[in-house]
Amino acid sequence: MPKYGTVDWLFREYKISRAYLDKVSVRSRDDYEWAMDQICNTLTKKGDRIGDRLVKTITPRAADKLYDKFIEREHGERLRTGEKLVVLCRKAWRVVRRLFPDDFPKDVPNPWVGVTMKTRVKKKKSAVTRDEVYTFAHGCIEHGEVEAAAVAVICFEWLQRPENVIAGHIKWSGYRTGPKPTIRIEHHKTGEIVDHPLEDEALKFYEEAEEVLSHLKRLGSPMILYEVEEGKAKPFGFSTMQHKVQRMRMKLGLPSHFTFDACRHGGMTELEEAELTDGQGRALSAHRTQQSYIGYAKRTEKRVLAATRKRHAHRLANEMATDVQNEQQKTVQNEEREQSAIAE
Repeated sequence: MPKYGTVDWLFREYKISRAYLDKVSVRSRDDYEWAMDQICNTLTKKGDRIGDRLVKTITPRAADKLYDKFIEREHGERLRTGEKLVVLCRKAWRVVRRLFPDDFPKDVPNPWVGVTMKTRVKKKKSAVTRDEVYTFAHGCIEHGEVEAAAVAVICFEWLQRPENVIAGHIKWSGYRTGPKPTIRIEHHKTGEIVDHPLEDEALKFYEEAEEVLSHLKRLGSPMILYEVEEGKAKPFGFSTMQHKVQRMRMKLGLPSHFTFDACRHGGMTELEEAELTDGQGRALSAHRTQQSYIGYAKRTEKRVLAATRKRHAHRLANEMATDVQNEQQKTVQNEEREQSAIAE
């Protein structure tokens, strides 16, 4: 047990708080654990661990110095890591101080608020194309990795987060069971539910995707399960499925950025390439805000070309309108001159 009132104790209390258990997904908890270890095991100039220090001794100046420690690395600075650690400290301090206000200084209860961090160029997450998704899916089916094929297609076509698909939240009970043929996608991060239509009269919207799903065995209510033994199945571990996608994309000659996340980002990008309105895109993706929706769509060549064509068409329309106005003015002027000449 960590000593009461220390930084180690603070992070222990944070990990058993509702703010952590309810808000931090299971998928992200390993990253959080790693980040907490990085913070607590950082050494001071005297050689003692930050985790052994009392929370009250972490002043704003100490927080600034710790940020400099966080970003230190032999070959360049790790600015992204430093940013993550500061944000985590700020959050943990805020949560635990609310529960134990007497163990924090009254004048500066959260020393991590206001820490100035160096500006970094943020990397954009990759997106894959429809052709790459289905090359992966059909290749997986040929090699007996049907579940990986289905996860990629579900992430791309119906914009579901991969951790939810792998955890078993896409269920057979939500697939073509109602009066209208739909597939139900529950976005557990936002609580939104979208019933995606699968066909309209004779038109099937996702025929290739449904062909991939047809190869899945029905082992239980969730679509994505693996058979432990006859009559018994359970969801895949997230890391297990990640290993599958890495192995298969190398075997199939797909780019190194091919991941299930990239499949979802590719689907989001296709919404923008289809020139859907913001409202139409968010109706499919279930994003609550425009800002969160915009962040997923990549500025691809197709989007730039479509924008350029619209801009060019707008310019031509203006030029044509100007030519028509000029021609009308010339006609009126000529008529006025002819009438004045006749009057003379």
